[in-house]
Formats: sequence, structure tokens, C-alpha cells
Amino acid sequence: MRGKQLFKFLKAIDLISRPHGATIEDLSDELELDRRSIYRLLNLIGEFGFPIYDDKDSMERKKRWKFQDDYLLKLPNITLPDLKFSLSEIIALYLLRGHEKTYKGTEIEKKIGSAFSKIDIFVPDGLSANLEKIKTLFTPTLKFSKDYTGKEEVIDKLTEAILQQRTSLVKYHSFDQDKICDFKIDPLSFFENKGGLYTFVKTTSFGDIRTLAVERIQELEITDATFEYPDNFDPEEKLESAFDIVCDDPVRTKIWFSSDQAKYIKERTWAKEQKITEQKDGSIILEMKTSGHGDVKRWVMSYGADAKVIEPEELHDEVLSDLKKSIEYYEEVFSDH
Repeated sequence: MRGKQLFKFLKAIDLISRPHGATIEDLSDELELDRRSIYRLLNLIGEFGFPIYDDKDSMERKKRWKFQDDYLLKLPNITLPDLKFSLSEIIALYLLRGHEKTYKGTEIEKKIGSAFSKIDIFVPDGLSANLEKIKTLFTPTLKFSKDYTGKEEVIDKLTEAILQQRTSLVKYHSFDQDKICDFKIDPLSFFENKGGLYTFVKTTSFGDIRTLAVERIQELEITDATFEYPDNFDPEEKLESAFDIVCDDPVRTKIWFSSDQAKYIKERTWAKEQKITEQKDGSIILEMKTSGHGDVKRWVMSYGADAKVIEPEELHDEVLSDLKKSIEYYEEVFSDH
């Protein structure tokens, strides 16, 4: 804790530790902070473990904030952690903070906000004035994000099951079957993708690794049964091998991209195993090995005429079939225009 923030924190403790405590007005005047900042400071003092309480004075009709009497004897021995964050560490933390938007509207978002309110206090001298600028270095977006309001209990239970390696009973809305399915799972790990929260699980009935969307989990019950984490499962490796989130059998693809899109394709790594061959006209051919047949198909089709599947033949035929259906639809709907 550094500078003015440390001073205000300790000054507030000093004021509250007086026999008659301190009112919001006392704290506001002494610390030169508005009421909202004072309430945040009081919450922070409580979160640090200080036994603070409010006592209403019958004469003044004002609340006075005090410490428990038996705790006042311990105050001279208060020690606070000496955390020294560098600028690069603070920037890294606020970059990670962007992920809180995945949990918008849940208690998890509130916990992340509470944690960062504590971190703000430990900002080194000279950085306090620039903290707001640091916060704006990375602007998270809610675009395409999913809503996890009301899923706090599911997320908490999944977290507990993963940490304790406990088999769980789950009610899951399967979009493929369009019904609620009941089955047992061994929850392995969470991962985030495009504003959505997912979990890798091992199904106890079939023994395979599957991906469940957290928002589709209707109910989850942790059982007394425990499981061993699969030795041959590496979630990071699994995600690296997938084009998006579908982790099925790997497929080798060869896709042509026009010269207009070539520069954008070359900017990114699309698969762990990939090769780009430049053509004389400025177009390129991207060869890659990845999983997620349907994900690759949708991706290619999003480029319209600027992308063409060369291999495999099955994927080429599926794209061609879908394009023909689209053409038929437009010709039928707009034939009279």
C-alpha cells in the first residue's frame, strides 16, 4: 500500500478506533472523500478482517462506526502486506480483468470487482494518477457474450466438483436432441470461448471427453463418488487441436483464399499444424490439420466467394450443397422482384 491511499486507509482506522468512533461525516471531512468513497473504504476495512460495526447514537441520531472493544488492544500490532506491483504487472492484471464480462450479472463479477478494489490500494507511488488510464488500455466487449445470470450455483458446484474430483449428476439441454438429458459426468476443467463459458467433462457411461456449455446445464448434483483425472487428457492440447470448440476427429483441409483476404489470413495462426502457399495472383492456399468439421465449414462459408475448399472432397461437397440451397432460396423468395 502506497501514498495517499495508504494514508487514508490508516487514517480511517485511527478515526474509527476512537472511543466514540466516527460518523460518515467525520470520515468524509477528515479524509476529504465523498460519501460513496467512504462507504467503499468501510467495506474494504471489513473485507480486510477488521471487526467493524455501526452503532446508532440515540442523542445524535447518527450512526457511528466503531471497532469491537476487545480488538482495539490489537491495533498497535497491525501489519499490512507490502505488495509492490510494477506497471507491467498492473497492465497484465487489467488485461485479465476483461474476462469478468463473461460473468456479467453474476456474483462472480462482483467478486472480481471486489478483488480489484483491493488491488487498487496497493498501486505504487506515481501510478495512482494514471490508474484510470491504465484501466482503459484494454476495453472488453460484451459482443456475442452469453448471459450467466442465475447460473452462479451451477458454476460454484462445477468448481467444487472439479477441485474435489467428484462425479456429478447433470441435467443438460442437448441442442442436438432438443431435450433435457440426464447423465453422469466427471467435470475436468473450465474454458472460455467468444464470451461463453464451457467445461470439459468425461461421461461415465461412454468414457469419452465432451464439451458442455455451462448455460445449458439445468441442474447439477455432486455425488460422493470420486474419479481419477485422465492421464492422457490435456485441456490446452485439446483446445489447440480444435478449430473452435468442437473436439472431434482431426481433419486435413486445403482452402484457397483470394488476394483480397490473403493478407488477413496470413496474420493469424489458424491451427497448430498449418502451411500457407502463396500463388502468383496474390491468392494463397491454407493447409491445416484441425478438428471441428462443422466449425471449419461455417468459417469458410463466412468468406463467401473469397474462399474455396479444395480438400477434403467431403467438405467441398457440403459447402457446395449448402450454397446451392441458399441460391435456390433466394431465387424462390425474390423471383417476383
